[in-house]
Amino acid sequence: MTAIFQSLGKTVLAGVVILVALLLIASSMGDASNMSHAWGIFVMRWLHVLAGTMWIGILWYFNFVQMPSMPKIPDEQKPAIGKVIAPAALFWFRYGALATVVTGVILAQGQGYLTTALSFGTGYLAIGIGMWMALVMAANVWFIIWPAQKKALGIVTVEAAQKAAAAKIAMMGSRFNTMLSIPMLYMMVAQQNGGGALLW
Repeated sequence: MTAIFQSLGKTVLAGVVILVALLLIASSMGDASNMSHAWGIFVMRWLHVLAGTMWIGILWYFNFVQMPSMPKIPDEQKPAIGKVIAPAALFWFRYGALATVVTGVILAQGQGYLTTALSFGTGYLAIGIGMWMALVMAANVWFIIWPAQKKALGIVTVEAAQKAAAAKIAMMGSRFNTMLSIPMLYMMVAQQNGGGALLW
């Protein structure tokens, strides 16, 4: 058992194996006709939640843990954050954002409300607001935060003044996304629990 937990890949694989085993047990006890469009929608929603957890979890790690802790870290230890931890976190952050958007679009299209929600149609105001916020946040990740972080972390070589300015832009972009994550998550959950009734 210890070998499973010493490798992230093995840990994730073990989680998938447990899930598959549970699904096989559940399907043997129920109606096989559940493997339908509804099942596909459920799986896509699950993938959407997994991706969103990765994205917002890392966003909150940056804002609630890494940035506030940086002034407390001795200068000789700070390169480990900038050269090792932050680039790895930013990889999962970017692709978590992309996967969240892609799975969300597939989910909304599969349930037939993509266009209605994006145009704030009847019955989809909450999810429409949440979707637009998520799209703005994802664009911010890819087109503002990531280009600025590449400069701030030295992945792209720039002058010291540009590096400092890029770090400030990345921080402000990250704080902007943290701010939007609060109402965005509320709107996503509100839609699943009655939609517009929970807006007021």
